[in-house]
Order: sequence, then C-alpha cells, then structure tokens
Amino acid sequence: MQEDSSRSATYTVACEDYVHVVEFSPFDSGTTASLLAYGGNQYVVVGTCLFQEEDVEVEGVEFTMLRAFHLDVRIDCLAWSPESRLDRLPTIRLCTASPDRKLRLLSSDLKDRHEVKLMEGHSSYINQLVFEPTEGKQIASVSDDHTCRVWDLDGNETINFRLRSPGVSVCWHPEEVYKLMVAEKKGTIRFYDLVTQQAILSLDCGHSPLMSADWCLANTIKVGGVAGSDWLIWDITRSSYPQEKRPAHIDKARLIKWSRANENLFATTGCPGKISSQLLIHHLGHPQPVMIGSATVGAGLSWHRTLPLCVIGSDRKLLFWMTEM
Repeated sequence: MQEDSSRSATYTVACEDYVHVVEFSPFDSGTTASLLAYGGNQYVVVGTCLFQEEDVEVEGVEFTMLRAFHLDVRIDCLAWSPESRLDRLPTIRLCTASPDRKLRLLSSDLKDRHEVKLMEGHSSYINQLVFEPTEGKQIASVSDDHTCRVWDLDGNETINFRLRSPGVSVCWHPEEVYKLMVAEKKGTIRFYDLVTQQAILSLDCGHSPLMSADWCLANTIKVGGVAGSDWLIWDITRSSYPQEKRPAHIDKARLIKWSRANENLFATTGCPGKISSQLLIHHLGHPQPVMIGSATVGAGLSWHRTLPLCVIGSDRKLLFWMTEM
C-alpha cells in the first residue's frame, strides 16, 4: 500500500467527547443542508452540515447543532428515519442501540416536544439497525443473539428471523420495501421477503468472520462486505460467491459502506489499532485505493447523500474526507 496517497481529513468539526458512531441522514432534509447525528458516551447530537461544495458562502464546513439528547448509556449505533425533515413542521426521528441491549427511539419537534421510547427484546449486543426507508414506520435490528427483529414504532416486535450466527449488518431495499438484507458473522448474507418471512436469496463469503456488509442502494445488484483484511463485492444476479475480492487493510477490516453519490465508490475502515484507524476509499475501476486516510482511533463510517464525501468519528472530532472524482 503506497503511503504517499495518504492524506489528512478535508474538513474537521470539533465535538465535546469521543465519538462512537456518526451517520449522515440518507434522506432529503427539505433544506440545502444535510442532517447528521453522532453519538458518544451518554449523548446523541443532531445537527446540520453544509459544505463549501454546496454553498459558495461556506468556508469548508458549517456545522449547526439542532438538539442534544442526553441518555444514560453509550451509543453504539444509530439510524435515521425518513420522517426527519427541517421544512414545514421540523421533525427529528432516529433510533439508537446501546450496550444495555435496548433500542431507543428519539423524537423531537426541535421546540418543546422531545421523546425517548425504549424498545426491548434483544438478549445480546445490537450491531446495526435501519428504518424502513419510504415511510419510516418500521425498524429492523440485528444482534449477537442470532436474530434479526423488525419493530413497529410503538416498540412491538413484529418479525423475528432466527439466524445461524450473530447478525452483523442489516439493510432495507430503497424501493421494494418488503426486501431486507441480513449479514451474518459466519459469512452468509441473506435476503428476506418480509411478506412471506422467507429467505429468497443468499450469498456466501467463502470465509468468516464477516465483519460488515452493505447493499449498494444506488445499484441494488451490488453488495459489499469485509472479512479478515479483505473487501468482497458480489453481483447478486451472477453468483452467490464474490465477483471481486482484494486485501485492503494491513490488520483486520471493520466496516464497509457504499457511496450514495457514485455506485462504484465505497469506503472501508480498519479495526482501530492502538493509536489509529485506517480509512480507505476504493473505486471499482481502480486496483489500488483512490484515497487513504487515518484517524486517531476512528469509529463509525457514513457517506453524504449527494457528495462523494464520507465522515468518521474520532476523539472529540468528526473527520470528513472529500473524494476527488
């Protein structure tokens, strides 16, 4: 891996505490700015980001905090609801998961109504969650308890898929809302039909543990995963085995996320080392990473909705990398 392509973050935003997880909203906020949330030891901060690529009057990045939710637990993962918007009647809705094995549904009108609703059922660590992307009336979560569960917004569990190993990732199809992708640590990725509650397709890693998988929502025949130090890409129309597989990280890879702006762009992060964590941005047409970044013990990974820009959390800061296309 050439060190010369390594570079520091394009933009930085200071935070009060260590950031465990950060997510851009994948949905239109109804304004020019993007919604972004990050979680730390006992809080979630919700704000907007506007970048100089979107507004000539902005220098670098403009982060505006909208609301902080103070919780009594660490935040390990979070997901945005499509109901979160800032035009008309502002509404913020997101869901978090914490080490106490509970989901928390956070809602605010950014004035005087703030709600935290607990959702209980998982018996082990929750690894990822996602809202149904068209109306946001359901949430899916995967856990080390070998289940994928679907919940309504009242906290009732409506579906429970038994997995053969811990669930590491879950993604919802952007249009065909009855399709859910669930990735398991043993190396299997299954697609479920939520109407029949049956698996309709499965992909195989060929080796385990599978640490993370992501569905390319810009082109849903593509699925990406990381196992060991490799990234893997499937074309679900062609084979249940990966079309492409490459070693990426010197140590183990931790996360993979597809860009929302470009179906050939994806990012992977390495497991946090003693001092730093590596971020690699890959383009399917290039044999080497198109960008290498590093962060002091980075956590989380998320892409902007329309720009080829991703963010990771770090110690008291958010780090943003813009990819030159």
